[in-house]
Amino acid sequence: MKASLFTMIVTTMATALAAAETVNFDDMKVGTVPPGWTATQTGTGAAKWSVDKDASAPSKPNVLKQSGQATFPVCIKNDTNIKDGFVEVKFKPVAGKEDQAGGVIWRVQDANNYYIARANALENNVTIYYTIRGKRIEKKRANIKVASSAWHTLRVDFSGNRFTVTFDGKKAIEWDDDTFKNAGKVGVWTKADSITEFDDFTYASK
Repeated sequence: MKASLFTMIVTTMATALAAAETVNFDDMKVGTVPPGWTATQTGTGAAKWSVDKDASAPSKPNVLKQSGQATFPVCIKNDTNIKDGFVEVKFKPVAGKEDQAGGVIWRVQDANNYYIARANALENNVTIYYTIRGKRIEKKRANIKVASSAWHTLRVDFSGNRFTVTFDGKKAIEWDDDTFKNAGKVGVWTKADSITEFDDFTYASK
């Protein structure tokens, strides 16, 4: 029984791993929005998303960078439609006087309706929210050191109404919610004047 269960778990993990896709931006033109992504924002301002070079990138040489200012800049992977699965990204908070945030979004219905998990280097916390009709509502947070100008890994596993947020390999938040039950797109997120870089954007559906 135990051996059978172990085989089933290994098979399941292998299947999930095989289905995972990673975008590292390295084959994309610097200074442009990555093809296959929608570079936009929630709220007002002017988000600026573009591929850029960074010698410190986890997978060199390119990253996705947000360097504009908007309420909530978002960049959405167009060809995704995931109900249950995970989304993970490596991010570096570079600068920002109001915020130095980086996040992932999932079950994205449009630029105004989605779930978010984010980490903020100025606040030293990880937080989970939902955004409904453009209004972001905080649901849960954990106080965790988030170093500025350093690469971090943020991941969310989502299944049904259960969400688990992991920061730098350690579980930060668990939360149950039924606001968005349908499949949706995945992407990345920042806030206000955050200048943030992203690399190795990975996602998979169960």
